[in-house]
Amino acid sequence: MTNDTGPTIPDLTLADLPPPDTKRWVARRKAVVVEAVRRGLLGRDEACARWGISAEEFETWARLIERHGVRGLRVTRLQEFRLPAV
Repeated sequence: MTNDTGPTIPDLTLADLPPPDTKRWVARRKAVVVEAVRRGLLGRDEACARWGISAEEFETWARLIERHGVRGLRVTRLQEFRLPAV
């Protein structure tokens, strides 16, 4: 489950994380990965290696959650939330 700012999984464990071969990244899965790193369950670099995502992509997920809550991670909303290129 998630609230506006992130997952509400009290005892987050590795079993709660998406499988390493995840290809379809819905907002909830992204939020769980960010929350796992925030809680120290695994490091950012370990998460990036595990799911084959870049550090930049992970940081974008974390920033979007921080600024807009989990709904900011929804692919259909990215254009609304991303800052224009300078």
